[in-house]
Amino acid sequence: MNRILVIQTAFLGDVILATPVVSELHRLFPDASIDVLVKKGNESLLANNPKIRNVIAFDKTTGKCKSIFRFIKQFRKEQYDLTVNMHRFGSSGIIAGFSGAKQRIGFDKNPFAWRYTKKYAHKIGNGTHEVERNLSLIQDLGAKSIVRPELFPSKEDFDKVTTFQSEDYICIAPASVWFTKALPESKWIELLKKNLQKKIYILGGPDDSALANRILAEVPEAKAENLCGKLSLLQSAALMKGAERNYVNDSGPLHLASSMNAKVTAFFCSTVPEFGFGPMSEDSEIKQVEGLDCRPCGLHGHSACPKGHFKCGLDIQI
Repeated sequence: MNRILVIQTAFLGDVILATPVVSELHRLFPDASIDVLVKKGNESLLANNPKIRNVIAFDKTTGKCKSIFRFIKQFRKEQYDLTVNMHRFGSSGIIAGFSGAKQRIGFDKNPFAWRYTKKYAHKIGNGTHEVERNLSLIQDLGAKSIVRPELFPSKEDFDKVTTFQSEDYICIAPASVWFTKALPESKWIELLKKNLQKKIYILGGPDDSALANRILAEVPEAKAENLCGKLSLLQSAALMKGAERNYVNDSGPLHLASSMNAKVTAFFCSTVPEFGFGPMSEDSEIKQVEGLDCRPCGLHGHSACPKGHFKCGLDIQI
């Protein structure tokens, strides 16, 4: 096995949960060159990974069809021995299926799985972690069944966050793309009020800054700082690694914490850990509301509670 292509062009968390496949392929084939295709915007996550030769960005927002055919042409020239596709949708399936690799592996849910040399079932809801599902694709090659995700913040990343580590601190990441996957603002305010003696850093992207400011405005006495948009993903991961505790939703920051084996408390509102996206840190806990007959209300979140009461979020105990 000389050349390997790994594909995961979904969201931030999905890319992090794909890193165990890279780790295992490197362990099994230490002399192989491993390239990874990700959605544009996620390539920074894989910076400094010593197991990867090239990280290739797929811009899905413009010229998508042209990009697909360009990648197929490019990858055929590489003459890969193996392509592993963890993404379950058509664009990646076309690229993987027509990549020209001798072995083409992926999940049977992909509409282009008929182009794979081997395809595997992808079942959600039975408690199998997404990492286990991903690694199942290469278990025939000798891969372990479970491996913690890993990211590689640089020395500069760690140096950047040392200025925030002069005292014990906790990190919170209150935002989510989906309303019903995010712990309500009132609960984050409650969390701050319970930790008035601790330094608190609020993490997120630039678009999350307004949410952070609203939370801070309700607890002016808190020793809290809004870092949304001020740190890169790997710098955020570096800061989370040293935190006394990280508080996150069922969202990307949860997987950042797992990748650093950081201490973490994860809030699951409308979704459930049985879907396979729970924390993998050694010191981790999950907080959720048990016994709601409306939960989970879907694999992904919603823009509003379908029942109108949002008990799965509002009834979580902080």
